[in-house]
Amino acid sequence: MKNNDKLTTALDLPAVDPLPEDTQKYFDLCAEKLGLVPNVLYAHAFDIEKLNAFTGLYNEIMLAPSGLSKLDREMIAVVVSAENRCFYCLVAHGQAVRALSGDPVLGEMLVMNYRVAPLEPKQRAMLDFSLKMTKSSASIEEIDRQTLRDIGYSDRDIWDIANTAAFFNMTNRVASATQMEPNAEYHSQNR
Repeated sequence: MKNNDKLTTALDLPAVDPLPEDTQKYFDLCAEKLGLVPNVLYAHAFDIEKLNAFTGLYNEIMLAPSGLSKLDREMIAVVVSAENRCFYCLVAHGQAVRALSGDPVLGEMLVMNYRVAPLEPKQRAMLDFSLKMTKSSASIEEIDRQTLRDIGYSDRDIWDIANTAAFFNMTNRVASATQMEPNAEYHSQNR
């Protein structure tokens, strides 16, 4: 499956063609489940080992069992991406928040300013921690972790919050530096 033979970043790194059989199966599964193959996958597909490393880490952080819901993790992705002004991730993960929450307004609030969103105190604490990690990870102290514990997060949950925020801080920087383009379909989905 090709992405209309267009590059998805400002870099001239076209996807391997043809894709290896396992990669093609993964792209086909994405198309079946999501209705599209995310451009981030095409962007990585110039090097299948890099693509596999990216998808392995993404799937572990975003889809593996966790005390955090999928919506929680997508909310972290959006709040981190809003702070980093990552167009690709705001569009893609804003759509995921709309889909998972069933609330198109929530997705927009998180993109613009999560503090105006009607969040549970537990969600707000998770997002406050994620934002602090994004702005100044070295300033995280025991009081920050204890705040999360006091509101009901386990140490494993705190690990997952930290890893989700860190992952999107990394991917935001790659997406912005390469001018990664989000799939146009995201803009109209779940509105």
